[in-house]
Amino acid sequence: MTNLLADLRYALRTLRRSPLFAAVAIFSLALGIGANTAIFTLIDQIVLRQLPVKDPESLVMLFQQGAHNGSNMGSRMHSYPIYQDYQQK
Repeated sequence: MTNLLADLRYALRTLRRSPLFAAVAIFSLALGIGANTAIFTLIDQIVLRQLPVKDPESLVMLFQQGAHNGSNMGSRMHSYPIYQDYQQK
């Protein structure tokens, strides 16, 4: 325990001598902790939790082949009439 206190005092003295280094070190730690939190939150919401719908097994993904309608959305671009047609089937 005494060694830990001595190490902490030494670290604080060193950081006081070079405040720019201390600021960069603290900023780097904050950036790393923030990025880690953001990535964990994203993975938690996408992978670990279930979807907030009644029956997640019944969800489907629609694809459309053929020419696009002028946008750059690719095969996942659907118009509302096409959606209604799928819904009726």
